[in-house]
Amino acid sequence: MISASARLLRLVSLLAARPSWTCDELADRMAVTDRTVRRDIAKLRELGYAVESDPGPWGGYRLRAGSRVPPLILDDEEALAVAIGLREAALSGALGGDQAALSALLKLRQVLPRRIANRLGEMDAAFVHTPRNGGPQITAGMLLELAAACRRGERARLSYRDWEGTATVRDVDPYRLVHTGRLWYFVARDVTRDQWRTFRADRVDRIRPTGQRVELTDPPDPASLVSRSVATGPYPLYATIRLAMSMNEALRLIPSTVGTHRPEGPDATIVDIGGPDADGLAGYLLGLATPLRVLSPESVRQALLRRTRELFEENDGVRPHEDGAGPR
Repeated sequence: MISASARLLRLVSLLAARPSWTCDELADRMAVTDRTVRRDIAKLRELGYAVESDPGPWGGYRLRAGSRVPPLILDDEEALAVAIGLREAALSGALGGDQAALSALLKLRQVLPRRIANRLGEMDAAFVHTPRNGGPQITAGMLLELAAACRRGERARLSYRDWEGTATVRDVDPYRLVHTGRLWYFVARDVTRDQWRTFRADRVDRIRPTGQRVELTDPPDPASLVSRSVATGPYPLYATIRLAMSMNEALRLIPSTVGTHRPEGPDATIVDIGGPDADGLAGYLLGLATPLRVLSPESVRQALLRRTRELFEENDGVRPHEDGAGPR
């Protein structure tokens, strides 16, 4: 005879498999009495499953969505499919709320049977993701480790490589993960410097808990901290431009993660933007496809003029065919 808990799992699986079952059908499938079926149905209702019933000899039981989330029961393949789906949602940002996908994946990984967790690990090792939006790759495993560090509420030892490739090891108090649409950032307090810092998640080599509990006092807004950090560097070169538009319009054109904005009256905005070099900044400004003025430095202004002259010369004198198909 199977245990009561295993019998309940079997009953939920049957109820989810088709719209309706009679009591006799369920009793036959489960090799139990009608009385046992009725008792198990009552137990499922206590657990939060919305099991409806119709009276009479032709009546039966059916499962519908309840008013609250009952305990979720998944078989091996379903659990693996859900874990893979959550991982992809977190990596791609498809759901918008990446923190929710990461949190759900973290909870699921903690309760997965070892055989399923091992299969998921094997798939993580075998899958190769192309960089999204030109950004660097980061494994789902590292994201989970960083998310777990944020949830534990204890100090951690972080092995990290900065933008120059210099490796450091530091103690941090983890706080949040932030996704900007291109990159993941790990927000934590640097214990030695006593400062809130942002770390590129793809540059984290390892993070280990120390076992020391910490209470975070007055933590910053993580999204704002990341936006300021990304916009202000470190870059080899910065350009200051003037846009003939309001602050809100300028923020829609150039996100706060790309530049720092300050209004110049109601209809103009000054923006500071960092980049790798003058030519790279000129290319970005040209891609904005809007009138602007480069206030500084002169190298960026000259690079922008050179690019626009080259574009003009490439297209000057090109006349369309009579049928409009292209140049002669």
